[in-house]
Amino acid sequence: MTLPGHGEDRPPSAGGGRAPAPEPEPTPDCVLARCEVTYEVGSVPEVTLADLASFRPAAPTLSGEPAGFGVVGMPANIVAAASEQRLSGTLLGWDVVVRFVPAAYVFEFGDGTTLRTTTGGATWEQLRQAPFTPTATSHAYRERGTYAVRVTVRYTASVDFGSGLWRPVAGYVEASTGGYDVRVVEVRTALVERTCLEDPAGPGC
Repeated sequence: MTLPGHGEDRPPSAGGGRAPAPEPEPTPDCVLARCEVTYEVGSVPEVTLADLASFRPAAPTLSGEPAGFGVVGMPANIVAAASEQRLSGTLLGWDVVVRFVPAAYVFEFGDGTTLRTTTGGATWEQLRQAPFTPTATSHAYRERGTYAVRVTVRYTASVDFGSGLWRPVAGYVEASTGGYDVRVVEVRTALVERTCLEDPAGPGC
């Protein structure tokens, strides 16, 4: 008796065993078009202050109040202005943007006194203070005379190589401004009988 599916007319496999499985097709090296492109991974260079020689921030502005004058023993308010700056250019073969941010101010008041601050100062009006009151950047001279005032701003620097990431540079870049002279005078008071209009040769006139 022959069972279904077990007929005697089935051809025997070679060697009396199972037929060999077909060999798999070789996997292609690349199945996407972009695989034909060669990619190179590079790293941005380390930047030093010396590398920034062609990138210089603008000099700060310098003013004071009373404008160009001071009184012995009373605060003269000196104000410097500097702001963040961004300069584009080529650095070490890369197209970059260099950013300078004011970090410190060094005031030289011309009488041997130096003041280091993190602010350039503000006017008495901006500070809502009365004239001749102390500020963060004011200075009181002890003697009459004319004094040459200057300020140096220290900027921190960072570089963007096009990725939007700012890479800091160690140290400071400096920019200075001078040319602001303060004439310091003495103020004296006296009791008089007549005003200076009535007596131009009177005391204090």
